[in-house]
Amino acid sequence: MSSPSPDTLLGPADIRELAAVLGVRPTKQRGQNFVIDANTVRRIVRTAGVRDDDVVVEVGPGLGSLTLALLEAADRVVAVEIDDVLAGALPATVAARMPDRADRFALVHSDAMHVTELPGPAPTTLVANLPYNVAVPVLLHMLDTFPSIERTLVMVQAEVADRLAAPPGSKVYGVPSVKANWYAEVKRAGSIGRTVFWPAPNVDSGLVALTRRTEPIRTTASKREVFAVVDAAFAQRRKTLRAALAEWAGSAAAAESALVAAGISPQARGESLTVEEFARIAEAASSRGTTPQPPKEPVQP
Repeated sequence: MSSPSPDTLLGPADIRELAAVLGVRPTKQRGQNFVIDANTVRRIVRTAGVRDDDVVVEVGPGLGSLTLALLEAADRVVAVEIDDVLAGALPATVAARMPDRADRFALVHSDAMHVTELPGPAPTTLVANLPYNVAVPVLLHMLDTFPSIERTLVMVQAEVADRLAAPPGSKVYGVPSVKANWYAEVKRAGSIGRTVFWPAPNVDSGLVALTRRTEPIRTTASKREVFAVVDAAFAQRRKTLRAALAEWAGSAAAAESALVAAGISPQARGESLTVEEFARIAEAASSRGTTPQPPKEPVQP
C-alpha cells in the first residue's frame, strides 16, 4: 500500500475548517479531542499492524483523521459514531478525500456500547481513539461482542493505559487489567502527547495493544461468574480476599472455603491474582454449591 498523501489526511487547518462548517464544538461530555496531526495517525496505523486484508472497526471517528489513515491501509473500515452531526458528515469527508476507497467504508450511527452487529464481513481489528470517560466499558464490550477481533490498538488516557496493561502486583492493577486479560494479552504500545489533539486535553494519552487469546481461559465458570469475583475483590481492595469476598460468597467462612479449594491464600489480596486464579475461585464456588452475590454497587473500571 502506498503511504497516505498530505492531501488525503486531515491537518490542523482542515480539522478546524470542518468543525467550523459543521458548527462542531468538541464537548467534554463525550470526551471529544480530535487528532490534528497526520504523523500521529500514521503512527497509530503502523503500531496497530493494520494489513491490507483487515476489516477494521473504529469507535469514535470524530471528523475522520484516523479513519482516512485506516482506509489507506485496510481492506475495509467500519466506523461507529454516536454524535449526530459527526456521523452525518463523515461519509462525505471520506468520499471527498478518498473517492477510490469510499466503497470500502461504512458508518454505523450508534452508541458503541449498544452495537451488537456490524455491516459487511466480521471485523478482524479494532483501532480507536476512545473517549476518556467510557474507554474501558467500550473496549470490553467490543471485545466481548465481536470475538473475530484478533488485534486491538486503542488510544486512551495515560492513566487508563497503565491500568489496562498493569501486571498482577502492580499498584494500578485492578478491574480493567483483569477483565481485559480475560480476552487478550495486553501491553503498553507507546505514549501520545497533548499537542496532537484539538482541543488539547489536560492529560497525556497512551496506546494499548491487545492480542486476542488463541485459547480462552480454561475454566468451567462463566465470564459473568469470574467477573463477579473480580468486582467483589476490588470493591474493597485493601482487605484480604477472605474479607473482600465475604458478601459475594455469603459469608467469610464460605469465601475462605472457596479460596482454599482454589488453592488461593485467604490472606491474599485481589491485586496479586491473575485472571486464571480469579477463574479458579469462581469455579470452586460454583462446584461447592455456593451462590455468590454480586457487589451492591458495580465497581467502576
